[in-house]
Amino acid sequence: MTNDLRYPIGKFQHTGDINPEQREAWICDIEQLPENLAAALAGLTPEQLGTPYREGGWTVLQVAHHLADSHMNSFIRFKLALTEERPTIKPYEEGEWAKLQDTFAVSAEVSLNLLRALHMRWAVLLRSMTDDDFARTWFHPATQQVSRLDHALGLYAWHSRHHVRHITSLRERKAW
Repeated sequence: MTNDLRYPIGKFQHTGDINPEQREAWICDIEQLPENLAAALAGLTPEQLGTPYREGGWTVLQVAHHLADSHMNSFIRFKLALTEERPTIKPYEEGEWAKLQDTFAVSAEVSLNLLRALHMRWAVLLRSMTDDDFARTWFHPATQQVSRLDHALGLYAWHSRHHVRHITSLRERKAW
């Protein structure tokens, strides 16, 4: 853990090969996100949901909806990489998405339910993948980088823990 409110669990880092045990731990993180998020959101009032997790940061509600937006995109990217040869993925402006009306007009429970269904399917897909599948790649035109699916899995496992920690650390600081 760090004192940097933007990165309360630190930035994603992984070096070296990714073995099946590491992948399984990351799949468990993906699988557990919906319930971890539900616990982090439990009992929050509308005012608390409208509180930024840090000065200049997203509100708790925006974080919840961002997780659904981001992980839907990732799931689709995984499927593209599994069915096409090194596809070029479509970037999106996550900050702009967080400003759209559905982010403010829809309860966190809607994105939580979406994440429950999505992560159930994603975990099944991930557990069906072979070593060769995890070695498949996509190209990100904004970063000009090629990413392997095993590395992307680690990134999204981290992303799950990262945003839940935004909420839980806010709750700790505010004694909610």
